[in-house]
Amino acid sequence: MKKKSFLLLAFMLMFALVLSACGGGKKEETGGKNSGGQNGGDEKKAQDLIIASLSEAVSLDPHGSNDVPSSNVAYNIYETLVYQNEKMEIVPGLAKEWKMIDDTTYEFKLQEGVKFHDGSDFTADVVKANFERILDPKVASPRAFLFEMIESVNPVDPTTVQFKLKYPFAPFLAHLAHSGGSMISAEAIKKDYEEIEKDSKKKAGAYISLNPSGTGWFKLGKWNSGESIKLVRNDDYWGEKAKLDSVTWKVVKEALTRVAELETGNSHIIDPVSPSDLKRVEDLANAGVNKQTSLSLSYVGFNAQKAPFDNVKVRQAISMAIDKNEIINGIYEGTGVPAVGPLAPDVYGFDASVKPIEYDVEGAKKLLAEAGFPDGFETTIWTNDNPDRRKIAEYVQSALKEIGVEVKIEELEWGSYLEQTAAGNHDMFILGWSTATADADYAMFPLFHSDNVGDPGNRTFLKDAELDSILEKARQETDNTTRLALYKEAQEKLVELAPMLYLMHTEHLNGVSDNVKGFGVTAAGMFLLKDVTIE
Repeated sequence: MKKKSFLLLAFMLMFALVLSACGGGKKEETGGKNSGGQNGGDEKKAQDLIIASLSEAVSLDPHGSNDVPSSNVAYNIYETLVYQNEKMEIVPGLAKEWKMIDDTTYEFKLQEGVKFHDGSDFTADVVKANFERILDPKVASPRAFLFEMIESVNPVDPTTVQFKLKYPFAPFLAHLAHSGGSMISAEAIKKDYEEIEKDSKKKAGAYISLNPSGTGWFKLGKWNSGESIKLVRNDDYWGEKAKLDSVTWKVVKEALTRVAELETGNSHIIDPVSPSDLKRVEDLANAGVNKQTSLSLSYVGFNAQKAPFDNVKVRQAISMAIDKNEIINGIYEGTGVPAVGPLAPDVYGFDASVKPIEYDVEGAKKLLAEAGFPDGFETTIWTNDNPDRRKIAEYVQSALKEIGVEVKIEELEWGSYLEQTAAGNHDMFILGWSTATADADYAMFPLFHSDNVGDPGNRTFLKDAELDSILEKARQETDNTTRLALYKEAQEKLVELAPMLYLMHTEHLNGVSDNVKGFGVTAAGMFLLKDVTIE
């Protein structure tokens, strides 16, 4: 597989996917008439895509989860009012057009004739029901921070809806494009609330997760918990239909087993490719590696509410004792760039003048002594069953031993890992964050604002009133120059506070069979599967 030509094709088809979601007036892609895929002549060949993935989705309720494996599946079931294309420009989705009436009022004209998988209609009332659910304290959505600026959602008529904001919010359209704003059937929302009322032990989203009803090009076929999730084509889709008959995500935890799946043809795509396996996948006769830049951050988080990490000098010392380049080159085969703070270089608000905490072992020892730990201390670092994160944990364990810090490594199952870090039961942990909107607000407000501790994103439990104030001002500021200055200040503050060790900004690495055409990944890591075909 020629990687450069593959990437070009992937990017072209990413844009085509977004445009095709907009409905009429768009060119039909080659082969579009063969819904489900035809392999020459009139003989139909099933188009069943198999994806071998490290982790299983936790929930198919797009309002109730914020992990990538869940979002990846849900992204192909549900749709949002607008999308961002590969240039991060806002383009139509379930809303075909919109206008800004004033600084705090947006009006959207909706696509007509759209139906959910359960047969119910997509209308302005459904839009209202979705955002009211996301913001309902009883639901406790980890996505609520995305839309807390919304004061009200007001249907004007069945195909027109207005959003009234509490204050001007520059990245509002980008937030609407986030998968957390996915539209769920009002009937499914109603049944979900009824389930909670019947059984107080059930969490919000329990019904929706098992009975997802979106408007997307795929719908749920079967979910075998712990094994696989199968989506089937939505033949009643309102726009151009998916070309595949079905997509199956199957859980394959071992990296080498995933490679073998690709090599034998048992799987068409593997996610992710471990950097240590890059060359092996690149050398396969029947497959190659799809590399795409990301807006992600890999980090080692500290629990800022738990001793000794409640001491900023301890957090700074740990950050100073780790050589990021050793991790990037030794574990990730150079597929990443060192992070200064939480923002990747392509994120709006990134400031190249911000200085990082530099690698300095002797300086780290001095800071620990100043913090009252001249002989170090004992602690734990958590990781999930990602082999590369396990290697990071082992490197951190070895590096911190040089400054007297004894680290015990504990590995948790993915679902438990998310639950326990959200509850604040950790000392240190390894995780990542993808800035899906390409805006600094999304990279910092959920990760560091005091209101978002736990599940929404702030798993370091950092609480700093001055930082909160800067982030609040920045998200409400409409002048770009002032907004950028505020984000520079926030980045400098976050380097100083060191709630996490900002490791690196990585690339998306997927193994893809040569038979697969049209596959792409968004900057946020979502799989674009609508226009995929198998030859």
